[in-house]
Amino acid sequence: MAWLGWPAPCLWVASCGLLLVLVLLLSSRSRRARRPLRGLFMARSKQLLFRIGYSLYTRTWLGYLFYRQQLRRARNRYPKGHSRTQPRLFNGVKVLPIPVLSDNYSYLIIDTQARLAVAVDPSDPQAVQASIEKEGVTLVAILCTHKHWDHSGGNRDLSRRHQDCRVYGSPQDGIPYLTHPLCHQDVVSVGRLQIRALATPGHTQGHLVYLLDGEPYKGPSCLFSGDLLFLSGCGRTFEGTAETMLSSLDTVLGLEDDTLLWPGHEYAEENLGFAGVVEPENLARERKMQWVQRQRMERSYNPFLRTHCLVLQETVGPGPGPAENDGCSRAQLLEKLRRLKDLHKSK
Repeated sequence: MAWLGWPAPCLWVASCGLLLVLVLLLSSRSRRARRPLRGLFMARSKQLLFRIGYSLYTRTWLGYLFYRQQLRRARNRYPKGHSRTQPRLFNGVKVLPIPVLSDNYSYLIIDTQARLAVAVDPSDPQAVQASIEKEGVTLVAILCTHKHWDHSGGNRDLSRRHQDCRVYGSPQDGIPYLTHPLCHQDVVSVGRLQIRALATPGHTQGHLVYLLDGEPYKGPSCLFSGDLLFLSGCGRTFEGTAETMLSSLDTVLGLEDDTLLWPGHEYAEENLGFAGVVEPENLARERKMQWVQRQRMERSYNPFLRTHCLVLQETVGPGPGPAENDGCSRAQLLEKLRRLKDLHKSK
């Protein structure tokens, strides 16, 4: 009995076609012929499966549920964030990176005189809100580079918590809780902050990057690049062509040389490793890789990050207060390290 959705002749033709594919793939007598066909079949199947998964992620609430699962796992694994970051303070302007999820970055751009803040891609509203409270500022705007949940997942909670907060982004991208659509070259003004939106499609159709003008505070401009540009890398082309992505990269390539890059992900070591494969003689890349690796080595030599190390515990000895069963708790060791450092500074 044929499936009611197809006429019987169509079903017969489809069955014959599928049978032919299986014969070509499995027949031992057609090994040479089936290898390229099997590779093509597998490649097309992977592309189809990816497109289905991508559509579910971006167009249904299944994507939001997946994001919530990522968020829970990252909070458990990295309670203080996946990386150690340092803010940059200019003349009345502060840029604060916030490590979120497993490798994302959100940012607060702060007018330190007006005590006003703009959040860029606040994917973890809890982490962003904690930084807002710590800085003692008022959130008045959210700049969203694109619709993916790992960049837009905090829009709802933060915009509800801060009722005067505006959510900016591209109307072409389906950004959740968007209130103020932006086009190429539109400018968002918050206090002395002048932030220009630049259309950079490729990763998504409506991807935007945001350029903080350095002229008002007499400092370097800052590019918040989302998933367009990373340290020694660029984003995947999900909704465009290579030509589209190249044009978007050329847009930021034309910026001033002293522009500071604030990317949406921490991919530095991975990207620099790949760059070393395609350009092994590039000395600038090698110096940058050494710098990145030194940052990664922080845990290997910073005693305040090594309170779990038995050798350090034996060297320093128990700290003040009651000892645990193992003789010295990590908190006690940390306190003793702080006191020893103070004594060292006084010498």
